[in-house]
Amino acid sequence: MMKRFLQTLSLPLLLLSCEVGNACAAEMCRQEATSDRQTSDGRQFPFPEIPFSLQTPGARKDYLLRHYWDKFDFADGRLLAEKDIAEQGFVNFIALLADGETDDKLATVAMNTFCRQMTLQEEARKVFLPMAKSYLFDTRSPMYNEGMYALFLHSLSHVAEKLDEAERQRTTFLLKLIERNRPGEKATDFNYYLPDGKEKRLSDTPVDGNWLILLFYDPECEQCRETLGQMKADARLAEAVRQGRLTVLAIYTEGDEEVWHKTLDEIPKGWVVGSDRSIIKNRALYDLKAMPSLYLLDAGKRVLVKDGAFDTISSLIYSSQNIH
Repeated sequence: MMKRFLQTLSLPLLLLSCEVGNACAAEMCRQEATSDRQTSDGRQFPFPEIPFSLQTPGARKDYLLRHYWDKFDFADGRLLAEKDIAEQGFVNFIALLADGETDDKLATVAMNTFCRQMTLQEEARKVFLPMAKSYLFDTRSPMYNEGMYALFLHSLSHVAEKLDEAERQRTTFLLKLIERNRPGEKATDFNYYLPDGKEKRLSDTPVDGNWLILLFYDPECEQCRETLGQMKADARLAEAVRQGRLTVLAIYTEGDEEVWHKTLDEIPKGWVVGSDRSIIKNRALYDLKAMPSLYLLDAGKRVLVKDGAFDTISSLIYSSQNIH
């Protein structure tokens, strides 16, 4: 995956940077752009022919994205199976949409066009639906982009009649999951239980210093142990908690009360620790596809950072609070 990611923009950018006033130069550029990503039988991703009359990079990019998939045969099983064609073509397409310069309207039109064409073929859906999830919704992917995946799911929802029942249900579920707990919104409320069995709610949890670090964790998860170790080793965090300048709420989400109670001593003093008894996962209240999952909330329980790294969250807190 990383190899393909590093190659993402080399091909379409060549198409955009051609000297379009010269037909020969443009054709040479087009050939160069496609020659190094082809199958053993000479096939290559069929980029659209950009009209020579479009002379600015912006106009060429607009045309390229609107017509990117026009020549791709979504019914060709051999083409779909060629990673250097189908997968690399998808990677390049997403990289252009997510380059920070493509406006939302163009991105929406391009994604709608892709989904409308792709969903007509069952085999194409079997290839591109999991591919999009892998590249855009897996936090381990170098192209992880929840916003772009949400755009993809919205586009799918517009052509839901072309999906089978399982695909429709999965699209609806994932879209609802992504749209929960976005920055600026009120965090979804939930019940949790303290070690003594007392029931509490997120909405009723006191917040010191207008900051609440919400940590969803599993003590048997290696990455969770690493993050917990990082947080416990942070002297500034410990001092901020001791001084009442922020609150840390650690919620165990896996449902094994015996494991949870045996590992309670791993949680630093001063933190609030509870178990949700699997409520969050069972009801899909938060996206816990990767553990641990860290959120930063304000005193009103509004989300400031969604599923962020501890370094990102702590830097924001320390810079704002001048904590040394």
